Amino acid sequence: MRLKSEVNIKNRRATFDYEILERYVAGIQLFGTEIKSIRESKASLADSYCQFVGSELFAKQMHIAQYQFGSYANHEVFRDRKLLLTKRELRKLQKATKDTGKTIIPLKMFINDKGLAKLEIALCQGKHSYDKRQALREADDKREMSRALNAR
Repeated sequence: MRLKSEVNIKNRRATFDYEILERYVAGIQLFGTEIKSIRESKASLADSYCQFVGSELFAKQMHIAQYQFGSYANHEVFRDRKLLLTKRELRKLQKATKDTGKTIIPLKMFINDKGLAKLEIALCQGKHSYDKRQALREADDKREMSRALNAR
């Protein structure tokens, strides 16, 4: 019986900067020292994105810190990592990204029940500045309402 994994690395900026259209869960092709660093939650999705190279999808600018006990076989920190999806999902994403303004952004990295690292990615469209202001206004209103309820 496996214990529930505590690894849950999020890209907090993604939902603020992008409107999420569709979500997918992809496997990641990793080296041994990379998965060990991920299990220690030493990874970051900030400024990362996904890009097609031929018919394969790669995660770019994803930071996974070097493993502390790794030797000469340690990995590169900002290496491009291949994402594992079905052919149907890859074709659908590649067709969707040909439209202007759409991109693929990693949202969350986690370890599933089998102990495998997974990456939740999303097909996104960039928000305008007025949409971002509206999101900030809604967050402020929500915070004020919760303060008012707690003050009672």
